[in-house]
Amino acid sequence: MFHVNPVRAVCGDICGPLIEFWKVVKTNPKALIDSYKRNWEKLREQGHTHFYEVRDRFNANQNPFDLLFLSRTCVNGLIRFNTDGQFNNSLHHTRKGIEPIKLARILLSWSIRIKDVEFVQGDYRDTTRTATRRDFIYLDPPYFYTKGRYYGRIDFEDFVEYLQEMDAKGVRFALSFDGSRGNIKFPVEFPRDLFKRSFLINNGNSTFRKVMDQRVEKVREALYLNWLESETNLLSYPSRAGLSSLSNSVANLVFSKSSE
Repeated sequence: MFHVNPVRAVCGDICGPLIEFWKVVKTNPKALIDSYKRNWEKLREQGHTHFYEVRDRFNANQNPFDLLFLSRTCVNGLIRFNTDGQFNNSLHHTRKGIEPIKLARILLSWSIRIKDVEFVQGDYRDTTRTATRRDFIYLDPPYFYTKGRYYGRIDFEDFVEYLQEMDAKGVRFALSFDGSRGNIKFPVEFPRDLFKRSFLINNGNSTFRKVMDQRVEKVREALYLNWLESETNLLSYPSRAGLSSLSNSVANLVFSKSSE
């Protein structure tokens, strides 16, 4: 989103506190900065008990300010929820969390970038209901082989039906989904005519696997596109950079990879 910098965009997620967080980033970043600074300083003074006090408070009231603090001080920054929608990751004892002055710079730069972005709580059908062939959709759902670690689940058959509907309307979209971890591949069977291209993109090491069993495994994420490179590509979509809904760097990342 930051690199794309489109003239107009809608971002959606079913996680209410996450959407509320982005709304506050957009309208009142200073409030987030001040709240994080207070919690960060109290964590240093009080120790681990403050983290769990904030976690209990968040699970009771779903406060976006608390979500920010938890996300920057939990183990490896891995945001995890249980089946009841409660945040359940632990404090990262060997890291003190990002320093408030550094976080302030990040939040202020994002606040400027998203001033014309609309944030909506809802599932993928709700947030893309009015999409037309003039729009581009990027989808990043929970991975097919991931169970119980993310906020909510997606019915795969319904999701495929939705993708076919978007494709029939002429809407171009990109989908990030399962790929591989180490030597293990996670194949997902989509209808053969749904996507024109797919890529495996290097995505660093698995932080989850490192936490669970101290193993270092390379992660490659699958990216599926429903248009050919020879067809009208994303460079036709307006952005403030004058290019598209993809910057040069992102376009190179997508289009320079070999199909696999």
